[in-house]
Amino acid sequence: MGARSYGLRSVLVQILGVVVFSVMLIAGTAGPHAQAATPVKIVALGDSLTAGYGLPDKDGFVPRLQAALAGKGIAAEIENAGVSGDTASDGLARLDWSVPQGTDAVIVEFGANDMLRGIRPEVTRAALDAILKRLMQRHIAILLCGMRAAPNLGAEYGQVFERIYPALAAKYGVLLYPFFLDGVAADLKLTQHDGMHPNAAGVDVIVTRILPDVEELVARAQTPHPS
Repeated sequence: MGARSYGLRSVLVQILGVVVFSVMLIAGTAGPHAQAATPVKIVALGDSLTAGYGLPDKDGFVPRLQAALAGKGIAAEIENAGVSGDTASDGLARLDWSVPQGTDAVIVEFGANDMLRGIRPEVTRAALDAILKRLMQRHIAILLCGMRAAPNLGAEYGQVFERIYPALAAKYGVLLYPFFLDGVAADLKLTQHDGMHPNAAGVDVIVTRILPDVEELVARAQTPHPS
């Protein structure tokens, strides 16, 4: 009877050891997962294309993008700082209060209104340059979204305007999405009656195409910057 009791005790000790080891293993891996689950705070800073002009709130760029990130298991909180009609200079003027302290990343989307109003490209470039510089000084990860010029503005204007975005992305080493309306522009099935702003289906195309770049933006935002 005593021998059997000793054997049972030995088995119980072994089981307890396995349980303790398992708990320690889980505890050791919980930290990184808990950190990864902390939502990345993103500000979408732009014009009507960001704001979701002409669409129900749920169909705008920001909520659709946040839903797409959630579908990938990425925790993010995206603040919609899009203002219809804004130029790059307007965005610069409201930068500090549009991008509050604690922001991890910013999607910068300006230029359509500059182009439509025929604003000199050097003015647009200077404003975007200042926006990127100030965000970089705050150690905020950036995704710069490019814009193309309408053909009726002439080839020279278009070339100078469109060079703004890759040049600034290279200057500051930030992510570049070359054309925000890629796959949507000039497609009447994907735009609203004005032929410019995306409809809900158009927003889905934009989100699908830009999503890999936003995932990279999140990854950069989660990478500790040198102190």
